[in-house]
Amino acid sequence: MRLTIFWERMAAHFGDTYAESFARDHVMSELGGRTVREALDAGWEAKDVWRAVCAAVDVPADKR
Repeated sequence: MRLTIFWERMAAHFGDTYAESFARDHVMSELGGRTVREALDAGWEAKDVWRAVCAAVDVPADKR
């Protein structure tokens, strides 16, 4: 998954403003105690981060 697609999905689910806030501030156990931004900066694949977000916040199957 390309980062552009990842951020489009984040914005579609959370809204433009909250997507960035969530990515910066929400520490997720699914990401090893990292935020979305930290995981991406550490080299995690965008698709794996998106899957973790989906699991953490129950993104509907049709939006995954």
